[in-house]
Amino acid sequence: MPSPFENPVVRYGIPLVSAAVVAAVAFLFLEGTIRYVALGIAALEVVVTPQILKQAASNA
Repeated sequence: MPSPFENPVVRYGIPLVSAAVVAAVAFLFLEGTIRYVALGIAALEVVVTPQILKQAASNA
């Protein structure tokens, strides 16, 4: 049975949703430098997490 992480929609959908939540929290509740740190973490998540999930799918 194939891993769900082999599907690119899942690999990119998971980090997009969680990054959207982090970005919403950053804009709604944070201010100053910490807002930019949270937005940087969200951007990093969108870039790095699909690569990690792809590696996990290939090793499974």
